[in-house]
Amino acid sequence: MDGLFPPDAAAPQPPAGAYRVLARKYRPSNFDDLIGQEPMVRTLSNAFATGRLAQGWMLTGVRGVGKTTTARILARALNYEIPGVVDRPTIEMKELGVHCKAIMEGRHVDVIEMDAASHTSINDIREIIEAVRYKPVSARMKVYIIDEVHMLSTQAFNGLLKTLEEPPEHVKFIFATTEIRKVPITILSRCQRFDLRRIEADVLVRHLRKIADAEAVDIDDEALRLVARAAEGSVRDSLSLLDQAIAHGQGRIEVAEVRQMLGLADRARVVDLFEHLMKGDAPAALAELRAQWNVGADPVVVVADLADFTHFVTRMKLVPDAADDGSTSEDERVRGRAMAEGLSLRVLSRAWQMLLKGFDEVKNAPKALAAAEMLFVRLAYAADLPTPDEALKMLREGAATPAPATPRGTGPSAPSGGPSGGGSMAVSAVAGASAPQAAPLATPTARLAESPTAAPGPRLVANNPTPAPTPPKPARRGPALASLADVAALAAEHRDIRLKIAVERQLRPVAFEPGRIDVSLDPGAPFDLPQDLARKLSEWTGERWIVAVSREAGGATVAEEREQLRDRLVTDARAEPLVAAVLKRFPGAAIVDVRMRGPETTEETGEADLAWDAPPVGDEEDPGWIPDD
Repeated sequence: MDGLFPPDAAAPQPPAGAYRVLARKYRPSNFDDLIGQEPMVRTLSNAFATGRLAQGWMLTGVRGVGKTTTARILARALNYEIPGVVDRPTIEMKELGVHCKAIMEGRHVDVIEMDAASHTSINDIREIIEAVRYKPVSARMKVYIIDEVHMLSTQAFNGLLKTLEEPPEHVKFIFATTEIRKVPITILSRCQRFDLRRIEADVLVRHLRKIADAEAVDIDDEALRLVARAAEGSVRDSLSLLDQAIAHGQGRIEVAEVRQMLGLADRARVVDLFEHLMKGDAPAALAELRAQWNVGADPVVVVADLADFTHFVTRMKLVPDAADDGSTSEDERVRGRAMAEGLSLRVLSRAWQMLLKGFDEVKNAPKALAAAEMLFVRLAYAADLPTPDEALKMLREGAATPAPATPRGTGPSAPSGGPSGGGSMAVSAVAGASAPQAAPLATPTARLAESPTAAPGPRLVANNPTPAPTPPKPARRGPALASLADVAALAAEHRDIRLKIAVERQLRPVAFEPGRIDVSLDPGAPFDLPQDLARKLSEWTGERWIVAVSREAGGATVAEEREQLRDRLVTDARAEPLVAAVLKRFPGAAIVDVRMRGPETTEETGEADLAWDAPPVGDEEDPGWIPDD
C-alpha cells in the first residue's frame, strides 16, 4: 500500500488544472499496491523468481477488482528494464523502468491492449496472428492484453487456438473477463487462470481510510463502512462512491450525508424495524417504514437491508465470530447478538424466505411502498405463528389446533391466513371442521423477550383461566376406515383415481387410528400428498382427519401387500391337485393370476362357500380351459 502515497510516477499524469478521479489517481502500479489478491501475487512472484512464465494468463472476477490493472502490471514486470541494473522479468519494481510509464499509460507500442467487446470478429484475431511473427520494437516482449475476452466470436476463438498454444518466445497473452463461463474450455486449458476475489469489507475500509487521509478528507469511519458495503467488494466502485461523497459533503463528510446520497436507511433504524417485525408489531413496523421513506429511503433498499440483517443475525447464531465483520457497526453487533440468542433458526429462516420472495415483489410492483407495507404485514403476522414442528408437537400432546394469532395492534378483522415457514422432518396436515381453540404457543415475540437461558421448545400460555367447553363431535357420515386399503377404496368410490394410486403406491403405514394416520412417504411422492389426503378424507367422512409424515420407515404399501397376497395365492393354487395335473399335462403352461370370489351362501346348507374365479382368457373358439375326458 505504500506505493499509493504519493501516487507512483508511472501512473499517467493529468494536464495542469485537470482533475483525475480517485480510481485512476490511486490505480496500483506494482504488485505491492494490489489489495486482497495475495494468492495470485504469491503465485506470480514464485513464477517470476524461477523463470516459469506461462505463455498466457486468464484473469477473471467481478467488476473493479483489478483485472485490467493486473494485466498492465504483468506487462510492466515482463518488460521491466533499468540499463545496467535490471535486464530480466521481475516483480520487484521499486523504481521507474524504461518502459514502465508508457505501459501504465496504455501507449506502449509493444503492449497492445484490445477491447474484445468492439473487436469480436475473426479478422481482428487474424491481425494478431499476422503480427506475432515480428519481434518487439523496443521492449523485451510483445504483450497482448485482450479485455472482456468472452465477447469474441466462436470463429475468433478458434482462430486464436494455435497461436495461443505455441506462441513465439517473445509473445505473451493476457486475457481479462467477467464471464469466465462464456470462454471456451479450449482457451482456458492453454492459460494459467487467476480468479480475483472480491475485496473484504474491512480491507476495503482501511484502503479508503488511507486514500481519504492522503486527500485530506475528513470522513467518519461509519461513512466509510457504508461506502465499502455499497461497493460489494469492488475497489473501483468504492473509490467512485468516495469521490461522489467528497463532492456531496463539501468539507466534513458525515454518515447521514453518505446514507442520504446512497438512498440507504439508517442501519440502527433497520434494526428497529427488524425488531418490530419479529415482535409482530405491525403498526410500529409500518410507521417506521413510512418514516424512513419520508427521509428518502428506497423501499427496495429497505427490504434488502432487512434481508441482509436477517442473514447477519443467522450467521451470528451459528458462527459467533461473524460479529467481527469490519463493515458492521458496534450497535449492529450488540443488538444482533441479542436477537441471535432470542430467535430460533426456524423463525429466522422463515423471515429470510419471506423477505427473499418479497424483494422481487417490491422491486417489480408499480408502487414499491405499498408492496413493502404488505410484505411487512405478512412478516408481522407470521411472527406470532408457531413453526410446523411446534404445531405437530402440540397436536401429539393432545392439544387442539392453535388458532392463528393476530398481529399486535390490529383488530379482530386481521387477515386469517399467513405463510408458514421453516422446515421440519415431521409435517402435519390438518383439514376439516374447526377444532376448539387452544392456548397459543409461545411466539417469537415471547422468545425474543426471554433470557437466552430459557428452556427451548414450545410452551403453552393461557389466555383464559377457564377453558372453553369442548363441543361434541359430529356424527360420522362416512364409512369406517381401518387401513390405507380402506382409504384407497374410498378414493376409488369417489372416482379420485390419482389419489387412489398415490395412496396405494406412495404411502407406507406407520400408525392408523380414527381421525389420524401416520405414514412415511416413498421417494417421488408429492410433497402436498398428506395435506390433500387429509382434506379429501374430511370431505368424504365428515370428520377431521390428520395425516402426519413420520420419520419411521413404515410398513408395506397397499400395492406391495396386494402383490404379496397374489404371490401366496399363486403358490397355493399351484399346490392344488387339479391345477398341478393341468400344469404337468401341458408343459409351458403357467398360472397368470388368481382371483378370490366373495363368500357365497349355498341354498342347501346355508354355509359360506369360497370358489375360485379364473381370469377371463381365450374366446369362444379357444375357451382357454380344459374339458373333461
